[in-house]
Amino acid sequence: MLVDSHCHLDFPGLAEHLPDLLARMTEQGVGHALCVGVDLENFPRVRALAESHPRLFASVGLHPDYTDCHEPDVEELLSLAGHPRVVAIGETGLDYFRLTGDLEWQRERFRTHIRAARACRKPLIVHTRAAAEDTLRVMMEEGAGEAGGVMHCFTESLSVAERALDMGFFISFSGIVTFKNAVDLKAVARTVPLSRMLVETDAPYLAPAPHRGRTNEPAFVRHVAEEIARLRGISYEEVAEATTANFFSLFKSALPASGMEAA
Repeated sequence: MLVDSHCHLDFPGLAEHLPDLLARMTEQGVGHALCVGVDLENFPRVRALAESHPRLFASVGLHPDYTDCHEPDVEELLSLAGHPRVVAIGETGLDYFRLTGDLEWQRERFRTHIRAARACRKPLIVHTRAAAEDTLRVMMEEGAGEAGGVMHCFTESLSVAERALDMGFFISFSGIVTFKNAVDLKAVARTVPLSRMLVETDAPYLAPAPHRGRTNEPAFVRHVAEEIARLRGISYEEVAEATTANFFSLFKSALPASGMEAA
């Protein structure tokens, strides 16, 4: 059994096809998925998915490069994270890829999420793009290791992975690891301890080979696990068992759906 540790099933292109998505998850041995919040305006949709489907979980947060959105404070995040189906804070972090100028507001937003995660003792889902050094610095300054969490859709160097691992974070690989030109990332996937690894789709984005160019979906996380197994010279079943166990170890408030094993 696999878990898709990061997807956006409330997004257009997925939300209207949910029964079919869940059926294909079953066909591919994907038992659960974490639906990740990216803003508070649409968080009720994410929460409703988790309330309505025992195989789905939710997180709450504001994406680092979203502007013109309601900006939550620690107290609001804590209130929303108190829902029993909300298992994490995020996604949060830093993203300097498209934005320029003074980005101190991003770093303050990230600090708010870390403080909320520490207060509610739920893990962080960290997004970093073109901002690895600042991301790690803020995490260290704010004691993010006390909350723990995952570096989602990891595309950074082995050095960045090792520093995140040292803070107690997990490393999550997406469909990017299946891309032929992702040579450096494949090397990281060979090296990160299997006991600290998750797999994800980031659906509807980043569909893995052989589905590149299509709308991504949780069922496709199987290809990520298969590629990691190939890179490490181990069985697919070993990767599936480990990453699923890791998911439920990290997201401790997540409970497997009735009749489904956690590992």
